[in-house]
Amino acid sequence: MDLRDGTASTALLTDQYELTMLAAALADGSAQRQCTFEVFARRLPNGRRYGVVGGTGRLLEALRRFRFDDAELAVIAPFSDRQTLDWLRDYRFTGDIDGYAEGELYFPGSPILSVRGSFAECVLLETLVLSILNHDSAIASAAARMVSAAGGRRMIEMGSRRAHEHAAPDSSRAAYLAGFDATSNLEAVRRYGIPGAGTSAHAFVLLHSGPDGAHEAEAFRSQLRTLGIGTTLLVDTFDITKGVATAIEVAGTELGGVRIDSGDLGVLARQVRDQLDALGATKTRIVVSGDLDEYAIAALRAEPVDVYGVGTALVTGSGAPTAGMVYKLVEVDGLPVAKRSSHKQSRGGTKKAVRLARDTGTIVEEIVYPAGGPVPPSNGFQARDLLVPLVRGGEPVEDLPTLSDSRDLVARGLISLPWEGLKLSSGEPAIVTTFA
Repeated sequence: MDLRDGTASTALLTDQYELTMLAAALADGSAQRQCTFEVFARRLPNGRRYGVVGGTGRLLEALRRFRFDDAELAVIAPFSDRQTLDWLRDYRFTGDIDGYAEGELYFPGSPILSVRGSFAECVLLETLVLSILNHDSAIASAAARMVSAAGGRRMIEMGSRRAHEHAAPDSSRAAYLAGFDATSNLEAVRRYGIPGAGTSAHAFVLLHSGPDGAHEAEAFRSQLRTLGIGTTLLVDTFDITKGVATAIEVAGTELGGVRIDSGDLGVLARQVRDQLDALGATKTRIVVSGDLDEYAIAALRAEPVDVYGVGTALVTGSGAPTAGMVYKLVEVDGLPVAKRSSHKQSRGGTKKAVRLARDTGTIVEEIVYPAGGPVPPSNGFQARDLLVPLVRGGEPVEDLPTLSDSRDLVARGLISLPWEGLKLSSGEPAIVTTFA
């Protein structure tokens, strides 16, 4: 079955050891012990000062389809026993989930997700939870840095050709969540309602122009006939100066935009802007693409660039390093439990968190405290609870935020960071996380 059709089971998006733990727990009677599992990141990727929670909406949809039907049980049967298979056949998550809202910023130790229920029903969700949250949060965090570096200029996600085909639409969603304006991926347009963008590649220019570029104008005319004067023409297939001149000669001074995809983008952007202005095309936008990351985008902020197209550095590990989130058991039958392994410690007990901010909105501290304990004093700062209800009795709560709502939350979060937190250079997390 195709997992993209919205009805197929997600139950096999998991690791085998979760099923073997379940079998043992059912056999020894511990499967029904009430537990809390928490998702958190011990640290941020090197040099990062904040993270962005992404994927919560996708996770809740995947949880709805986490069912073991005959096809799924047939895969499990060779290494499982009858008791486990019978239990899985009737599996439905019936517990509660709280978490940081999608689009919320997070820091080391933030209790991003709290999953409560029996050991059996919670342990099965580990891989599903982590695969979605780690993927989407990594891309959303990278995208937020790029959006900040762009300083309000338009951003287009175009990383589909560098991502797994099934991951590409979800990468587009995570980028849009963090503030990108559009995507080149049409499945993301269909599935998530993200605005689409795209015109032509060098292949189209070469198709009409021949090897020497003598008929570059024919490619431009063809594109203009189909897409209209507001389109963006790719001008660097051959000689960029000639390409710009040809574009304006063919389209006139109302041409929507020109795109530069290679070379020294800063030098070329200034050159092209001067040329466009001299030709009278003062409103024609300059779009740049080609291996851009947040550092390249920041370096171009002083240049006359109107739109950035970003692909590889957004959807691959080099630009969006793993969020490093883990899913750990922290409470059993009301008693805290914690992992003590060197460098992989966890903090026991179910937790809540508040974020303190100045009257200006600038955040100063995040406090993580025991869920059953008193709320820490705010010491004159504004305090905001971070964990919100997501699932009750196995069902998503009503009126969950939309993708648009979560996108707005990211934008507000970035504004709330102290200015040091927006630096692209390596440094400590933007705010201190205190454990009460």
